[in-house]
Amino acid sequence: MKKTVEKILFQFSTRSNKQRPFIVGIDGLGGAGKTTISKKIEQELINRNYQVVTFHLDDHIVERNKRYDTGYEEWYEYYYLQWDIKHLTTYFFGCLHHNKSPMSLDYYDKNTDSFTKKEIEITSDCIVLIEGVFLQRKEWRKFYDLIIFLSCSDDVRHKRVLNRDSYIGDHEARLKKYQTRYWLGEKHYLDKQQPTKNANIIYQV
Repeated sequence: MKKTVEKILFQFSTRSNKQRPFIVGIDGLGGAGKTTISKKIEQELINRNYQVVTFHLDDHIVERNKRYDTGYEEWYEYYYLQWDIKHLTTYFFGCLHHNKSPMSLDYYDKNTDSFTKKEIEITSDCIVLIEGVFLQRKEWRKFYDLIIFLSCSDDVRHKRVLNRDSYIGDHEARLKKYQTRYWLGEKHYLDKQQPTKNANIIYQV
């Protein structure tokens, strides 16, 4: 972990553009530990007196009716419809990259299937951590200053998500959902974007 933080800080201190925040993507497939690792990195940076803001991509998904029962295959819904890619490109990644602060962002509440709008202040000397799946889409890759990909075996990841996501239903229901939706979407991502080849750091979990 400390080596990864040192690499972030080296890139941050030697960055050519200091008129905007330094953007770090923490990418990885479901169950790889993205949230846990991002929290550890965030805390380590805070302990060293750096300004840090963390965003979780799952906070910015679309309403349920836009990503379920759309007529498309489930993996397609997950990869292409779960997020409003065009909107996030302009109003999230674009605003971060061009230091347009404060940013007005919609935060999704899964309990009410609705959004709360929040104003987020970002300074040019801030380190921004963005964690989530599919971060290295072609539309978003250009915005990062550093990309970390969490590498974790399928066996470990699958056990984690199947034990974790009880909201889907019993174990059989979870397995079916992952087989038809999430894992196929992840395979498409690996095949199409090759995230392990394009990441700056591969972090073995």
